[in-house]
Amino acid sequence: MKQKHRLSACITVCYFGLYIIIALSLLIIQPFGHPPDEANRYLIPLYICENGTLPNGYDEAIRISGYGFSYGFQPILPYMIQGFAMRFVNMFTDAPKALLYAARSVNFLFGLLMAYFVLLLARKWFREERWQWLFAFFVTFLPQAIFVHTYVNTDSACMFSTALILYGLARGMQDGFSARSCVVLSAGIILCALSYYNAYGYILSSILLFSCFFLSKNGGKISFAGKDFLKKGGFISLLVLLGISWWFIRSAILYEGDFLGLSAREHCARLYADPAYHPDTRLTWQNRGFSVWDMLFQSDFFQLSRLSFIGVFGAMNIPTSIWVYRFYRLLFFVGIVLCAAVPLRTIVRFSADSGAGFGDSFHGRKGLERFFHANMILCILLPLILSIRYSYVTDYQPQGRYLLPVLIPFACYCVKGLEKGAVLAGIPFKKKFSSGKKQDMIEIAVTSAACAVIAASLIISVYGYVFPFYAAHPGG
Repeated sequence: MKQKHRLSACITVCYFGLYIIIALSLLIIQPFGHPPDEANRYLIPLYICENGTLPNGYDEAIRISGYGFSYGFQPILPYMIQGFAMRFVNMFTDAPKALLYAARSVNFLFGLLMAYFVLLLARKWFREERWQWLFAFFVTFLPQAIFVHTYVNTDSACMFSTALILYGLARGMQDGFSARSCVVLSAGIILCALSYYNAYGYILSSILLFSCFFLSKNGGKISFAGKDFLKKGGFISLLVLLGISWWFIRSAILYEGDFLGLSAREHCARLYADPAYHPDTRLTWQNRGFSVWDMLFQSDFFQLSRLSFIGVFGAMNIPTSIWVYRFYRLLFFVGIVLCAAVPLRTIVRFSADSGAGFGDSFHGRKGLERFFHANMILCILLPLILSIRYSYVTDYQPQGRYLLPVLIPFACYCVKGLEKGAVLAGIPFKKKFSSGKKQDMIEIAVTSAACAVIAASLIISVYGYVFPFYAAHPGG
């Protein structure tokens, strides 16, 4: 028993230690403004640091040169936290690097918290410890995923919010949405709503799944636990409204009723953009007369999106090893094919016999389980659709960071596929790591090797490609 605990503790230390070392290395080595759009995003926390107040989206100090608009129209909670962290550091020093590292460190902490909640979520979604660790390593150490936690952006907070929402849902479905589960879910929704519109599908899905949880079928009749739904739903709604309403009320007041700030942002661009970037004259696939189909299959949209989803560093100009891309493409392909190849009705058998289901989240309710999968597919498709729309209508930028909100459910289905493949191959179910038996040691070694390959892919990417690039190009 003690040996088993030592093994789990060793993996835990490696898990969090690797995140801290790699993320801090990237945070420090990257020149200011070289990560995607960091210079423009940094304008907002810098404004907050210097003025102690939130900017109006139209403020010249935060407008993006050429494009004419600013990121101040969109939810800026991560920038607010970064700005006040900079104000705190500014009490001791006004060194530009110290202020930059203070802002970046906020996202570093978001990433560390995400790694923790991903591990908690893994224990809800997977019964076996080996799959829990493989899922956690997959999500946390995908090169692009750790990259977004090392520079100034809102993507990092968005990624953390998806982990909070999914953990809150998984926990709530197991304990009937206790007060603690409701608080976690509410925190995830608040952070998501105030960080990144691309992940709003998770908010919609959380509402749908929460509502569906209170539906039940007994004796052919459908019943609805209205009292519990109103009590617990009202508690979540109250927390969320207290957390987010101030921002949307503020936007409605500042931008003549435009509480989302999207129309105001477009108006700002029309007022101040250079002709090359003006909404009316910018050359996009749409206004050049091409169809969405033309853009998708006559351009490098899918190739760039796929590569930068796995990992492209710097200003989209530091790729990693071709073997890292090949490894992840193989992992994606094998995992998804195995997951999809097993009929839905067989998942229930797996859930009961082998642990290839989602723990005790659904209490044997097949309808709720199917609805859950439909919502996870929705959470995967929406960011892809929004990325396609943005590249087609606004600005052709097929960047994998726009797709990162899909990571947790996508990784889940990949690992579920591998788990099903293991069951089909006759590998016995083991809830926890054990030791002493030859078969157990082999399974531990295989799991450790799989996690080590994922970790090695990240280490190769950072120390084999990013560090040498900046050594040769100190200013980026």
